[in-house]
Amino acid sequence: MKLPQSSLLSANQPGYSALAIVLSILLAGLLALAGPFASAAIATGIYDIDPVHAGESTWIVDQSDVLSRFKQGQISTRLEQISEQTGTEIRFVVFRRLDYGETIQSFTSSLFDTWFPTEEEAKSQILIGLDTLTNTTAIRVGRQAQELLSDAIATSIVEETMMAPIRQGDQYNQSLLDASDRLVAVLSGQADPGPPVIEDKLNVEGTFASQEETQESNATVVVIVLLIVATVVPMVTYFVYVR
Repeated sequence: MKLPQSSLLSANQPGYSALAIVLSILLAGLLALAGPFASAAIATGIYDIDPVHAGESTWIVDQSDVLSRFKQGQISTRLEQISEQTGTEIRFVVFRRLDYGETIQSFTSSLFDTWFPTEEEAKSQILIGLDTLTNTTAIRVGRQAQELLSDAIATSIVEETMMAPIRQGDQYNQSLLDASDRLVAVLSGQADPGPPVIEDKLNVEGTFASQEETQESNATVVVIVLLIVATVVPMVTYFVYVR
């Protein structure tokens, strides 16, 4: 049976144009919202990072691309010098997003064991991991290096010295610079300068949403938009067809 010509939806009819505009707007909104989630979904595993071996002059691995070349060179020079003076090799690994079920400490320890599988290779190594998605840090210290760097100071370096600049606005360059300065001082036998002094400021934590809350909110928006698309598009299509 052939439908009357007037019942067919033609690309030249106004209804078709209206439907195309609505679908284009909805699709653009979905792509804009889904973009951050797609990029965040790419997790980092230990085998996604090129291996580094004991004795190599690779001091910083920046997979997140958050460090300036100038600061990397400045920090690397200091770490090279302390390696020549003490034999202790310090390395920073900066990346974005862990695999599901992984913690920053388990990732850093696994990477340490992968890069330095023997006691001889591992004894003088210090490895610091930084996840820029969650802004979490961890450290692993070889047995011989522990004679120069106590557990308390090592923990303070990653939890206080590094985190202070990050909490002040994701200042990753300053974070690594401050950590390297403190490590160099301690390993070279100088007095520990200690963590930075944090001035008391007005607590505005309740005013702004955290990163996790923002991500949850964005996920909710995506779900709502999908529901709207599933509801509105059939209605618009039926309306245009009836007209």
